[in-house]
Amino acid sequence: GEENLVLLDGRHEFPFSFQLPQEPLVTSFTGKYGSIQYFVKAVLERPAVPDQSVQTELQVISHIDVSSPALLTPVLRSQEKMVGCWFFTSGPVSLSAKIERKGYCNGEAIPIYAEIENCSSRLIVPKAAIFQTQTYLASGKTKTFRQMVANVRGNHIASGSTDTWNGKTLKIPPVSPSILDCCIIRVEYSLAVYIHIPGAKKLMIEMPLVIGTIPCIGFSSRNSSITSQFSMDMSWLALTMPEHPEAPPNYADVVSEEEFSRHVPAYPPPIDCEEQLCCPVFAYIQEFRFQPPPLYSEIDPHPTDVEEMQPVTFML
Repeated sequence: GEENLVLLDGRHEFPFSFQLPQEPLVTSFTGKYGSIQYFVKAVLERPAVPDQSVQTELQVISHIDVSSPALLTPVLRSQEKMVGCWFFTSGPVSLSAKIERKGYCNGEAIPIYAEIENCSSRLIVPKAAIFQTQTYLASGKTKTFRQMVANVRGNHIASGSTDTWNGKTLKIPPVSPSILDCCIIRVEYSLAVYIHIPGAKKLMIEMPLVIGTIPCIGFSSRNSSITSQFSMDMSWLALTMPEHPEAPPNYADVVSEEEFSRHVPAYPPPIDCEEQLCCPVFAYIQEFRFQPPPLYSEIDPHPTDVEEMQPVTFML
């Protein structure tokens, strides 16, 4: 501004804007052990009195388009586990699961295709969950925090029976987008389909997910040939008759889910008041920082967006 600008007593507002750097900026994020934050600061300098400054946080989103070819790639996993003791084996429990693509956005429901065969002598329960893994890297050390953000439960499967998930849905809650290009903080997601087997270690397969910001438009039409190929390659999927989508799990279902493994805290872990104030644990309780993805027509062509900034106000 002008150096010799004289302001009278009262309220003065100065609208302003500036261009963010062209290089990609990492998406804003607040996690268990660290955060990525951006601020804009305005300083009022006056002779013979201390400077006055104000500061406000900016929310920066580095867009991830889930329509990119790498994120349209389907993911398929399968695994089998023998169930029994030293002298007697009752039979295997086999699990195969597939998701149609790797990339999804907040609010989308992921259709899960799976086949579970129970040749053991026990009653088993298949489940699916979305996990967020936060990785922090500093001073040559790595620290990881993993948490479940959504889950769904299947039907009990009796001994000698088979169950098929023909598009069972698991809705993605409001979580931060994936952060994959930052050298100190990474935020990654996975979809796990697993089976609790009484008296034995759980059987689990995990498929990588990328949570993006720009939704995939017209996936079914653009990729019908790909889906058809899967139907031919994996006859057990029986994709032609998808079941009615089920409602996403409610809060009570999620918080009652048992520990995923011994090193993962139960969901949700106890949080003392100080920790709750300083570093919120759950991504989708972090003030819902990330709104649902914008419509395709609203996407700015620039790779990095920020919210429109309000004028800075000083009282003289």
